Amino acid sequence: MSRLEPGQTAPAWTLTDAEGHEVSLSDFAGRTLVLYVYPAAMTPGCTTQACDFRDNEAVFAREGYAVVGVSPDAPAKLARFAEKESLPFPLLSDESKEMLTAYGAYGEKMNYGKKVMGVIRSTFVIDEQGVVEVAKYNVRAKGHVASLAKQLGIDLPA
Repeated sequence: MSRLEPGQTAPAWTLTDAEGHEVSLSDFAGRTLVLYVYPAAMTPGCTTQACDFRDNEAVFAREGYAVVGVSPDAPAKLARFAEKESLPFPLLSDESKEMLTAYGAYGEKMNYGKKVMGVIRSTFVIDEQGVVEVAKYNVRAKGHVASLAKQLGIDLPA
């Protein structure tokens, strides 16, 4: 499993959103994208992370960043999650895990001391030209948004 590094061109993708529409990386050309990968909608850690992005999405938007979440969940589950948590940004489904694998966000990981195959909680910042600015792997759900904002020079409200 290869991981992305800053300076690399982000692998192209087209995924289905919670409403069943196709969304592609190229749709964000000219904008900087915060793409966060999470294992499963409606689980405690993933809900914490999604709500943290939700609560700070306007600040990211004001600074010129679009936020998108990706998981292997089916679009219908993503729709329920987005509605339940009032998420203002797109959630994309990668049931095949092809995009997740291409980004190094699916593979062998440790889970309670055992090696398992699964989604690796990760975040990528992709610039206006499709180049990776930030690639973070094995991020923690709690506190990650604040850490990312600090790295990007974004001041979040206290």
